Amino acid sequence: MFLSELSPAKGSRKRRKRIGRGPGSGHGKTACRGSKGQKSRSGVKMNPGFEGGQMPLHRRLPKRGFTNIFRQEYQEVNIGRLAGFEAGTTVDPRLMRDSGLIAKWTGRVKVLGNGEIGVSLTVVADAFSKKAREAIEAAGGTAQLRTESKETQP
Repeated sequence: MFLSELSPAKGSRKRRKRIGRGPGSGHGKTACRGSKGQKSRSGVKMNPGFEGGQMPLHRRLPKRGFTNIFRQEYQEVNIGRLAGFEAGTTVDPRLMRDSGLIAKWTGRVKVLGNGEIGVSLTVVADAFSKKAREAIEAAGGTAQLRTESKETQP
């Protein structure tokens, strides 16, 4: 067997449908559009939800719930990932971002209690879970809430 002898499997390659190319092609005359009607004309542009004038499904269904415009988004960091820092380090959002613990700056950081921490750190964040605060203090560190001014963005 040589590279020049290879060919695709039978039936795996299909020729494209050339519409509107005469009666011999099998797709001539109306070019697979049917006869008459809006969709048979050229230049038709209908939105995906259009149902021919019938009330569309997305308008027939009831609206549910609401969006809380005061929702505060947090980036979460587990305490197990803080264990890599040296003892006595002050870990703030800027240091977290520089070390890759948070992906980008969104405004708020919350420390969660998943994992083990064995070094005493001063952790500065916008929020702490109860378990995270207890674990940091049990390791000899402190958990500080960040000041309200956001001028120290990482």
